[in-house]
Amino acid sequence: MVRLTVIGGGLAGCEAAWQAAKCGAEVDLYEMRPLRSGPAHKTAALAELVCSNSLRGAALENAVGLLKEELARLGSLIVTSARDTSVPAGGALAVDRERFSALIEARIAAEPRIRIRREELTAIPLDRPAIVACGPLPSEDFLASLDEILSRVALRHAQGDTGAKRLHYFDAASPIVAADSLDETPMYRKSRYDKGDPSTGSGQADYLNIPLDRDAYSQLIADLRTLPRHQVKEFEETRYFEGCLPIEEMADRGDDVLRFGPLKPVGLRDPRTGKTPHAVVQLRKENREGSAYNLVGFQTRLTWPAQREAFGKLPGLQNAEWLRLGVMHRNTFIDSPRLLDERLKLRGTEALYFAGQITGAEGYVEAAACGAMTGIHAARAMLGLPPVEFPHESAFGAVVAHLQNRDTHDFQPSNVTWGSFPSFDCGAVRRAQDDTKKGGKRERRRELAERALAAVEALAAETLFAPAGY
Repeated sequence: MVRLTVIGGGLAGCEAAWQAAKCGAEVDLYEMRPLRSGPAHKTAALAELVCSNSLRGAALENAVGLLKEELARLGSLIVTSARDTSVPAGGALAVDRERFSALIEARIAAEPRIRIRREELTAIPLDRPAIVACGPLPSEDFLASLDEILSRVALRHAQGDTGAKRLHYFDAASPIVAADSLDETPMYRKSRYDKGDPSTGSGQADYLNIPLDRDAYSQLIADLRTLPRHQVKEFEETRYFEGCLPIEEMADRGDDVLRFGPLKPVGLRDPRTGKTPHAVVQLRKENREGSAYNLVGFQTRLTWPAQREAFGKLPGLQNAEWLRLGVMHRNTFIDSPRLLDERLKLRGTEALYFAGQITGAEGYVEAAACGAMTGIHAARAMLGLPPVEFPHESAFGAVVAHLQNRDTHDFQPSNVTWGSFPSFDCGAVRRAQDDTKKGGKRERRRELAERALAAVEALAAETLFAPAGY
């Protein structure tokens, strides 16, 4: 029988191997440690948590909380092991790191369909089904193989999109804010020089503008210069591209650098006053539904509390719900919207899938979700079973929607957010917030969560268990 190759023993790889085995496939799980260690790892354990020990919020009204519960309904190795090794963390799911990794390794070792292979693969196989779950910091040899495959195979099959990029070598992401949390009173909708056609969903409709007077601009500059910055780790060091500098680095270079850069007011005359502001912060639609906005040019190394403090002072953002805060560190991820299909398979290949942070799915739980989906897709294809589709209305669907979002101008890693749910209705949420009988946004999200869980349960019950004879 053909065996599935899973490259990487992190959360995505372990979950992929587990789900594939549950479906009836035979799996080889490759992990290079302890023979060779990555720059972020400290142990040789499978599923090592290299950063926080938290899998974030547990409530179903939280998108990642819903994703955890959906994984649990599929018998997720990662989520069930996290719950079995949890430590008190308020409303979050946090774990005892050592017990968590040890439990996952023990469960995988006890699964007869999974064979753990402690060796490094430096060449990605194309002659058999494989899942690349190498994480965001693969070795240089592996990167060379990956880059060669993406150049030789994928770009020829990127549906005519010659703009597809192979690899991104660092993560430079601006904050994203939920549209329904904005106060648009001090803002105005306008594209620079009135370019674009709002009737077609481009141009003015894509941008919200926050005008800043001299005092507000000076306050922002002061905050960017004085608030705490993320202390980089050795493996995060990178040389900045001049075209993608942290916003605080630009502020350090001079008082007016931002006014001639991402905050330039040229072509953005305020239609309410007829005057051009001193500076303008632009918010760009992050998705087609307009449920999320990106702060243009605000990639940053400020700590997350510092970002909330500084950006929360901007007019209209006092009560902002941050779907993603800015980050800037070394990372490797592929241009998933142009390279992967909806099953996270590399276009132009027979059976090469990608899972976890290498895809641009940010976060432990999101990595596990990618692993679960690719493990199931690969196993069913190997066994000649009909393909399955993860419900669009689920958090699984939201993860895929982000990885398939060609509407964003510059694809960047992201956690799962409500903004990626295709049915998310900002107008309904706003109306519900004023209607106490309906329970507001929390109740609306609870309804979406219940619908998603019902769809995932139906999928699991009908199609995802190993067929008889395997």
